[in-house]
This record gives sequence, C-alpha cells and structure tokens, in this order.
Amino acid sequence: MTVLSSLSTHDYTDRFTVRSDAHGTPEQFARAIFGDVPNAGELFIWRLLLRLRLSPGRSPGTIAGWRIGGRGPDWIRMEAASDALSANLVVRAGGGTVSLSTFIRYDRTPARLLWPPLSAVHRVLAPRALRGGVARVERAAASATASRR
Repeated sequence: MTVLSSLSTHDYTDRFTVRSDAHGTPEQFARAIFGDVPNAGELFIWRLLLRLRLSPGRSPGTIAGWRIGGRGPDWIRMEAASDALSANLVVRAGGGTVSLSTFIRYDRTPARLLWPPLSAVHRVLAPRALRGGVARVERAAASATASRR
C-alpha cells in the first residue's frame, strides 16, 4: 500500500476496507462517512478528548472540520492536529473497495497516554462509520439509477 500520509513519522496506523461496486469519488465517500460537519460524538472525541483544531462550519476545503490536505484520483487526505498529536485520515476508493486509513503522530507526551485507550474505541467506530458511509453512497447510486429508468 502506498502511504498517503503527510506525517513524517507514524506512532499509530490502521486501515479498514470494505468491498463496494458503487462508483463515487474519494471525496464523496469521505463526506458520506463523516459528513460536512462533525456530529456530536465526533465533536466529543475529536475536539474535547483529542483537542483537535477543527474548522467550524461547512466548507469545500474541509470534511467534518478536517482540512483537505491532499487528493489524487483514488484518494483524499484529511488533516487535523492538536498541541499533542497530528492526524491524517485517508479515504481510498477504487477497484471494488473503499478504505479508511488513520495515521497518528505523537507530538507531545499527553498523546502517548491518551491515544492508546482511545484507539480501542476508534477500532470499533471507524469500521462502522466506513460501512455506513459506503452504504449511503450505494443507496444514492441505486436511487439515481432507479430515477433514470
């Protein structure tokens, strides 16, 4: 796998993948997974626990408050940071799969204490969010196909 992270080093990485024949851009999948603005649970984890600096409101340059830091034909990278850590979320779409990768770099000691227990929660929530986002794109594609008939 090509590493699409913007971080120079990684203290934590994971990748979750689901099969899908739905056609969509990586940005469409990322917005289906996370939305345009963070929900209450995401705000609690990202802003309050991790203290990530997220952009407020909707913007073409952000997804759920995360800055879009890079993109290619089959991927998009979202970036956020706090005083303690830096994070990238990368969504890849193509070849019948959609994946969500997380890259974390500990910038200060509190991250080394905070992220390991939160990563257990992340490993439950991230695949669930990925499956839900892919299902939303698949439903939208099926609806669009049905309306053209």
